[in-house]
Amino acid sequence: MYLVVNLIGIFVFVAIGVLLSKKRKSIQWRCVGALLALNVFLAWFLTSFSIGREIIIAAAAGFNWLVSVAYEGIAFAFPDWVHVPQMNFFTSALLPILLVVPMFDILTYIGILPWVIKWVGKVLAFLTRAPKFESFFAIEMMFLGNTEALAVSSLQLKRMKADRCLTLAMMSMSCITAAMVGIYIKMMPGEFILTAIPLNVINALIVTNILHPVKIKESEDTVATVGEGSEEKEPFFSFLGNSILNAGRLVLIICANVIAFVALAKLIDMLLVLIHPAITLENILGCIMFPFAWLMGLESGEAFQLAQYMGTKLVTNEFVVMLSVQDTLATFSRHMQGVLTVFVTSFANFATLGMIIGCFKSMVDDDKNELISRNVAYMLLSGILVSLLSAGIAGLFIW
Repeated sequence: MYLVVNLIGIFVFVAIGVLLSKKRKSIQWRCVGALLALNVFLAWFLTSFSIGREIIIAAAAGFNWLVSVAYEGIAFAFPDWVHVPQMNFFTSALLPILLVVPMFDILTYIGILPWVIKWVGKVLAFLTRAPKFESFFAIEMMFLGNTEALAVSSLQLKRMKADRCLTLAMMSMSCITAAMVGIYIKMMPGEFILTAIPLNVINALIVTNILHPVKIKESEDTVATVGEGSEEKEPFFSFLGNSILNAGRLVLIICANVIAFVALAKLIDMLLVLIHPAITLENILGCIMFPFAWLMGLESGEAFQLAQYMGTKLVTNEFVVMLSVQDTLATFSRHMQGVLTVFVTSFANFATLGMIIGCFKSMVDDDKNELISRNVAYMLLSGILVSLLSAGIAGLFIW
């Protein structure tokens, strides 16, 4: 019975996306169906065979190495901030941008990254029916992280239409950073963490195709290159200097937005508590999320627990949930362990909204920023639906 409820839940999550879609008539159902089938296969493969998880581990290790190189630069300037038992958010998540962005900008300048995007995007676009760049971006953000993936795509974002920028903003709610994989695995079952990563990527494409389908002409499905449309490129060291300065500006803008969003959420919590101590954002969201938790194929008691963890994760972050359950996780059923772990393995929360909005504010014009700011609710909805779909699909094979 619970398996049937779990299966029904997946269709309900898709139906919610269709109901709230901006352009229902433009949804490409062949694409959505193909991606759902691909994700079901991935969930089966990753939960049943170790080789799939080993591939993900190898890819994550490569990006982890890149972040570790960034830490060496940070350690030179701030030796007390790195290689400590628990690095703060600013050091672990934001300062690596100062290496990642210039490095990818250099690859763009010499033409390597546009070539990779073009050909990898073609293969993925054939499978997903999505534009080349959006297809590549989905893979890029799987390990690089949302702000880093957006930052290294600044040239493309500036030349894209506002609708496509909104698509990328919605997709950016559903990723993690490779540097976090090792930390996550220490707190939650590694097999489920590694299963969640590719499922989130495919589901981000599915959800944006449903909530915000965008059709583009073949002439618009291009990859931006440095110097395009001008007679000559900017001198390399001038280009590199601007890239580093833009990366620094980006770090400060993201940090400011995260502080503001988290503080505002806390302020709302404190005002709600004045009405009644039990009324908090986490509890309100927990009550709202209960039906969706039950549709994961759980009995009512565990579904209520899962709903509370879902609410906590959305208001705070995945670390708060992981730390609170790591000592009691073994007492949960295997199915509960699986769906909970997959659900929390993403950056979908209120603070991430601030990060993404801050990232776009530093890179694109006012019209694009205005469209993204008007659709904050859709960005959060996108992140929630992706997490629900990933947990539901993985849950089919975890009992």
